[in-house]
Amino acid sequence: MSQAPHHGRYHWPRRLVAATPVLPILIVSAIVLVDLVCGSGMTWLPLLAVGPALAATTNGPRGVLWVGLLAAALGAILGIRDDAGARELAVVLAALMAVTLAGSLASALRGRRERVLAAVRSVAEAAQHALLQPVPATVGPFQVAVRYSAAAAEARIGGDLYALVSTPYGVRMIVGDVRGKGLPAVGTAALVLGVFREAAYDEPDLLAVVARIERSLARNLGSDDFVTAVVAGYPREGQLEVVNCGHAPPLLVRDSVVVPVDPDRPAPPLGLRTLSGETPALQVLPFADGDQLLLYTDGVTEARDHEREFYPLADGLARHTCDEPAHTVTALHDELLDHVGGRLHDDAALLLLRMPAPAVTPAHHDVPNTGRVGSCSP
Repeated sequence: MSQAPHHGRYHWPRRLVAATPVLPILIVSAIVLVDLVCGSGMTWLPLLAVGPALAATTNGPRGVLWVGLLAAALGAILGIRDDAGARELAVVLAALMAVTLAGSLASALRGRRERVLAAVRSVAEAAQHALLQPVPATVGPFQVAVRYSAAAAEARIGGDLYALVSTPYGVRMIVGDVRGKGLPAVGTAALVLGVFREAAYDEPDLLAVVARIERSLARNLGSDDFVTAVVAGYPREGQLEVVNCGHAPPLLVRDSVVVPVDPDRPAPPLGLRTLSGETPALQVLPFADGDQLLLYTDGVTEARDHEREFYPLADGLARHTCDEPAHTVTALHDELLDHVGGRLHDDAALLLLRMPAPAVTPAHHDVPNTGRVGSCSP
């Protein structure tokens, strides 16, 4: 036999308690008590309208009507007890019921807006998972950690983009920032990521991947739109390729020292090559065991505190670097939020990859190597 009715008997009291407008009822009760104690006729009765008005902000239409009817009934009893005039009492009760009906309508509209917002958030979350696909903790030989925050917290998605994929030509990644905000920026980010994921598997040369993204943007973007980006790849052991298209330089961590990877030859953002005629250059970096590379967007470095000071990302990275990228990125993100006072005003993305050092079992007489980054502090 089904047990659903049995469980329902146990849960409906909880739902009833949760839906009961406790505070509005307490306010109505307090007004009634004051009237009983003071016995001042019609002085306090108009304040009973506070009950249904407050219920409209916290409860559904039924709760508002319930509070309004309770207040009207108590108001009528008190009015008769205090020998209030029939005309005055009728006006007070009419006003009370008008507030109740208006509150019920407002509560219904609020509930509808909340349901619409919940649906929008659900769609935004689905879009984010489709656009910014989750990155596993390990990709190819790398340990990886990603943190993304949209400036429009309700939307859960913005114009910053990132992707990291394992291909026949090694691990490849992109971090970029679309000019502008809102749905047009999200559409451009989706375009860039789609072309990148396709080209990363097809093109042996990293510059050819960048060229395909450039051609696609040239066909689809307006004359004033562009995307800054860093595209990187790990084609062979110990070697990292970087192509910087007008983006903030990545930060390389080696032997606990943070160094910006400035491009050898500056290149324009993606989408503007036809205007400048300049082409991006391929930069090759040694990338050994224990090295880390942080890619980020300008929402991180341009975040300001109340004194208009920028967040010092390189200093923060030097403070928080350890052998667990997830811990490092979380510490950076938390420090960034503290720096801006809790809310970012631009989209911000952080992608950190680390080449783990091979596990070595030292002999008992070996002296530990203290020159490398140690374990993360708890």
